[in-house]
Formats: sequence, C-alpha cells, structure tokens
Amino acid sequence: MKSYQPRNKEVKHLRILLHGPVGAGKSSFINSVDSALRGIVTDRAETDATSGKSFTLKYKTYKIEKDHQSFYSFVFNDIMGLENNADNGVHVEDIKLALRGHVKDGYKFNPYGPLTKNDQGYNSNPSLDDKVHVLVCVVPVSSVSRLDDKVVQKLREVRLAASDLGIPQLAILTKVDQACPEVRSNIHNLHKSKKLKGQVEKFSAMLGIPIKSIFLVKNYESEISTSDDISRLILTTLRQMVTFGEDYINDM
Repeated sequence: MKSYQPRNKEVKHLRILLHGPVGAGKSSFINSVDSALRGIVTDRAETDATSGKSFTLKYKTYKIEKDHQSFYSFVFNDIMGLENNADNGVHVEDIKLALRGHVKDGYKFNPYGPLTKNDQGYNSNPSLDDKVHVLVCVVPVSSVSRLDDKVVQKLREVRLAASDLGIPQLAILTKVDQACPEVRSNIHNLHKSKKLKGQVEKFSAMLGIPIKSIFLVKNYESEISTSDDISRLILTTLRQMVTFGEDYINDM
C-alpha cells in the first residue's frame, strides 16, 4: 500500500466509495484502515452508536496519512446511510451521481430530494479523478437476514448503476464478533464459522455479488490499541479494493 501509485496519470488518488444502510460501519471501516496503516487506533470519521439515524450527513473525502509529508494514493468517500423511508437517508440518485463524480466534496445530503444540476454541490464537469473507481457495500453480518426489502431494493439499484458504468464492486460484512461468539473469543475462528459462511452465501444470493468479493471484517471499535490479527483482515480487504480499482482505471 505504501508503494502504490495509480498508473493512469489522470488519477491522483484511487477513489473508494462506501455505501450501505445506516449503522453498517462505513465510517468505522475508514477509521479502521487509518488505524491499521498507522499502527494507532484513530477516530477521524465520526461515528454514532446510539441514534439509529445516519451520523454522516455530508459527502466527505478521507485521505490516509502515510507520513508527515505525504498521503496514501487512495481515498475513501463516506456517504449518508440508506434507510427504508423515502424521506430519510441518502437518495439512490445521489449515490448514482457520486459514482459519476458529480457530487462535490462537502455536499450536505438532503433527505427530501436528490442533488440537482442547479445546486452548488453539483460538479458539472467531473474528471476521471473525481469519479468513483471502486464501490463497496457495507452491511453488518448479523443484519443480512433482517434487511428491509426497501433497503435491499436500493442496494440492488446502486449495484446495477455501478455495473452499467463498469465500476468494480466488493462487499464488507462487519461486526463479525457481535454475530458469532466463537469469533468474539478468538478472531482466528472467523473463516471456520459455518454461521458466518451462511450469511456470506445469503448476501451473495441477495445482491449478486460473488462470494470471493465479500469480505468478513472486524472494525476497530472498542479497542485502544491495534492488533495484527484485526489489521490483517482490514488490510487484505483494502488490498483487494485497490487491485480492483487499479484494473478499472487502467481500462478507462
């Protein structure tokens, strides 16, 4: 990751967009990548464990510091969470606009209506660098069987839009320790768990994302220091995102 540079000179940073239902762990994953790469637990992307509503209200780009003078050559975009109610959460049309680079950094999402060409937050002439190069769907693993039908439909609509644009897609199933006691006691049991394997298969069938592109991850949430075992899962997932994204921008 430290040596990675996009080969396509039109792209300064590989752009990774995280989307999913409210409370899925999108912001926590950004913090976890930051923590794993820096070796200290960080909390740059604000999270909220109590409200039940999306804590992320703006379209925000996060760069990860490599050292005191430079950043890694990939960025994350955090986005408001999806909800089943039409008047709450991010609009699917806003995510589609973000995929094409039309949403400016800092735009505050409006639950009552999507971004329009007349809004200040609309980027009318996006460069390849502004566009999304990898789309990542984030869902708590224990919520797979309980996802609201309307949320599933929105996830499918976003997936179809990204597919039409040729954007590579992955999924992260988070909070594995909360879903499986064996994993909570020992993270090495992650890929031995039949329960988690079943949830991966169910999610794959639900959205059509290949099983090999679905990653089980534990974010840094209650920890006060980093762990090689947790960081390894996070960085393996990150490496696959960068690999997929690099292939995409080289094909553009």
